[in-house]
Amino acid sequence: MNSEVTAAFGWPVRVYIEDTDAGGIVFHARYLHYMERARTEWVRSCGVGLRAGLADNISYVVQRLSIHYASPAKLDDELVVTAEPVAFGRVWMEFRQRVVRVHDQKLLCEADVKVACIALDSGRPMRLPENMRGLLEQSRPHPETEHETSQE
Repeated sequence: MNSEVTAAFGWPVRVYIEDTDAGGIVFHARYLHYMERARTEWVRSCGVGLRAGLADNISYVVQRLSIHYASPAKLDDELVVTAEPVAFGRVWMEFRQRVVRVHDQKLLCEADVKVACIALDSGRPMRLPENMRGLLEQSRPHPETEHETSQE
């Protein structure tokens, strides 16, 4: 585990034809793919291997999602997708995520995503592993997180 973790993480994405509808506008569900990649790359950038979690019977699933589409991304746009951990509990973590177009810094989409830790074999909730809790504690960006960590 790396000792330095920043609260907000950005992952570059280019919009390809497969991401768009016939008019060259990004299909709404693609934003979820972009956000999933950004969360995954945040974990990887912190030195946590996802395959090790699978080997330990650990998986993560989206439990709750609130999303706002502000403006469309289009074919060939360069985007940055952020993943910022904002709260966590014993079995969950919450991220604030944004999709921003690079050339004009326009906010295109934003979401709050709650991810639960589950046992891969049973699908039942399980405690966040210590390495993930450590990352979340290090990246605690807001004072209200301390209050929220005690809530389930």
